[in-house]
Amino acid sequence: MQQVSEVVNSWNEWDPLEEIVVGSADGANFEPTEPGNRPQIRNAPPGTPFPSGPKSAEAVDRANEELAGLVSLLESEGVRVRRPAPHDFSQSVRTPDFEAANQYCAVCPRDVMITIGNEIIEAPMSRRSRFFEYQPYRELVYEYWNADPRVVWTTAPKPSMADKMYRDGFWDWPLAERHERMHSFEFCVTQDEVVFDAADMSRFGRDIVVQESMTTNRAGITWLKRHLEPKGFRVRPVHFPLDFFPSHIDCTFVPLRPGLVLTNPDRPLREGEEELFEANDWELVEAPEPTTGNNEMPEFCQSSKWLSMNVLSIGPNKVICEQQEKPLQELLYKMDFEVFPVPFRNVFEYGGSLHCATWDVRRVGAGEDYFPNSDYQPLA
Repeated sequence: MQQVSEVVNSWNEWDPLEEIVVGSADGANFEPTEPGNRPQIRNAPPGTPFPSGPKSAEAVDRANEELAGLVSLLESEGVRVRRPAPHDFSQSVRTPDFEAANQYCAVCPRDVMITIGNEIIEAPMSRRSRFFEYQPYRELVYEYWNADPRVVWTTAPKPSMADKMYRDGFWDWPLAERHERMHSFEFCVTQDEVVFDAADMSRFGRDIVVQESMTTNRAGITWLKRHLEPKGFRVRPVHFPLDFFPSHIDCTFVPLRPGLVLTNPDRPLREGEEELFEANDWELVEAPEPTTGNNEMPEFCQSSKWLSMNVLSIGPNKVICEQQEKPLQELLYKMDFEVFPVPFRNVFEYGGSLHCATWDVRRVGAGEDYFPNSDYQPLA
């Protein structure tokens, strides 16, 4: 297994938190329509064009105020908080293979950056507007890398994002066709290039659980296996066949502490995949219905109501939860968690909640085996 670093060290989602990066809404733009993404205004008539260009100053200020509240809470708990560098997201993106009118934002570092032990991995991303989204974090990564020779820094291979990388017609499939295809797990990206978002991974010590989704394909999972298995990790794909637009695991399957996972009642695991958890005495607890329905989410938010599940653990019995999610808070209290409610609804417009808006760099602890009773077949 990897070495323990005093600078970069995070093996799971729940160990006591010491250092974290919290996102920023500064310079945020509306996400453009592209082959990997078709944003829509909630409750608007079909064909209503989605806005383009920079977010309003008011929208940015509202999100930043809530992000600052999260920063204050974390610092009050003794956590060192870092922030991304300023970036001009209004810049267009142009490569030999594609063009994008503008970039997106740095609200959700979880999507592009992940710490696995003493290693920082930059994900290749799946959308054109997010091709350069690693840039706001580069100064921090260099700082960590220079501070400790045990820190490993890996950038996954960038996909072409050419038209051929995306499945033509995916966004126009009717619901009946999605039902027919739901067990084949073929989404908007094809299987020809390595594609994954970091937020499709959940860390369980020695085991990395990866969702196959619209933002992570089988080639991406194969790359992760080839990269991480020689270091002693087991990469385990999971699937949620009732989610027709799966993107990022942290609103679907959320480990809270050893032996406990918060699950999404609308998105059960594929039959048979629960056996790994049952054989190792993990309890799968369904999240309560969110307080906000899909039609009541912010009009420009592209995520589902299940952002309610997107909590941030700052210790094995300490969880930060969105302020309005009272039913979830009550469930967590009953399971003996100390719950820290914070307002975060205005951040939803930017594609995530508390877990999405953070990238944990250092937690107390080392790599543990939480699945001793399991069969695992490595690639080689």
